[in-house]
Amino acid sequence: MKHLIILGDGMSDHSIASLGGKTPLQYASTPALDRLAAEGRCGLLVTVPEGFAPGSEVANTAILGYDLNEVYEGRGPLEAASIGYEMNPEDMAMRCNIITLGEEGEIANHHGGHLTTEEGTELIEYLDKHLGNERVKFIPGIQYRHLLLVKGGNKHITCAPPHDNPGKQWRPLLITPDADAPDADAPAEDGRMTAEETAELLNDLILRSQQLLAEHTINVKRKAEGRLTANSIWPWSPGYRPRMLTLQQMYPAIKTGAVISAVDLIRGIGHYAGLRTIVVPGMTGLADTNYEGKTQAAIEALRTDDFVFLHLEATDEAGHDGDIELKTRAIEYLDKRVVAPILRELSTWDEPVRIALLPDHATPVEKRIHIAEPVPFVIYTPGDTPDAVLTYDETSCAQGIYGTIRLQQFMKEFMSD
Repeated sequence: MKHLIILGDGMSDHSIASLGGKTPLQYASTPALDRLAAEGRCGLLVTVPEGFAPGSEVANTAILGYDLNEVYEGRGPLEAASIGYEMNPEDMAMRCNIITLGEEGEIANHHGGHLTTEEGTELIEYLDKHLGNERVKFIPGIQYRHLLLVKGGNKHITCAPPHDNPGKQWRPLLITPDADAPDADAPAEDGRMTAEETAELLNDLILRSQQLLAEHTINVKRKAEGRLTANSIWPWSPGYRPRMLTLQQMYPAIKTGAVISAVDLIRGIGHYAGLRTIVVPGMTGLADTNYEGKTQAAIEALRTDDFVFLHLEATDEAGHDGDIELKTRAIEYLDKRVVAPILRELSTWDEPVRIALLPDHATPVEKRIHIAEPVPFVIYTPGDTPDAVLTYDETSCAQGIYGTIRLQQFMKEFMSD
């Protein structure tokens, strides 16, 4: 039997008055998602372990069966892996967003006004030319998501994820040493900088980036056109090279596998998990992504691989933007353009494919941040007796046969014989 996980990032939500007290999942037209629920077995899944922030890097790693207490090193190293940079022992890697700061000193958004990959690459290479040196290196990623490497950096610092702080003043959110870390104000035994030195370096880069970005032609043009400018970097989620077993080592049924995602950190998780990365032209991480291309890539991968992880980001981005209509539409795109054609195709195959559908966390549009709460999931296995759930949503799945399960238990259930 082959295995396919379809993950709608941040798809789970809360009830919304303008939707008649329904969540976007309940309000949207989702016949294919509901079919999976009606023919599968449902439940709720706790994806964020205690003591961890509800980031996508945490939740997706847990969903794939890893113990975060053993493997977690932040988003930075995952971003590095996804773009083919093999970290050295002395490296500290960080996610580096290019964001928009408002005129009142607030974080206006975490994405620089939805930069294109071409714009983001030009801006980050420009910053590397002016701010990079033997210790600091900026590496382009996708759209607004980039990588910052600090050789000898100390990961024991406190950083504020920009997507968790929309509308807040940015200066109080600048990086600080982690006071709870042992010897945070002293050099590490391996010769790394102190946590205080690392925080000072990063905050200086933030301030210097603002002047440089304001002068760049991309932002000059955006401002003249009345569009949002990408006027600051925001580094966060530091870490060293993680130590992870591959899925092949953890689950004997998986001999080969693939990951399909527009998001660097998901590709990075896949890299360390032993999955090959499939790049689909036109992937954007937004509602304008190439749904049909990603769907066909997943189908083709299942012909040769034992395990496929198909990740869709658009629902999360709509949640961060507080856009109810867009999130509902992104859910319907997932239903009509991804799940429905996959079910049609797999119904013609002789070899059975077990399918799981779930989000990694909730991103409620009225809060615009990730929330650590159980998410609805369904596991569909051809031939298995379904439970009594008939629709896929947060409330219905809570009545499923699995009840509420936690963390690594999901992958154990999904990969069980």
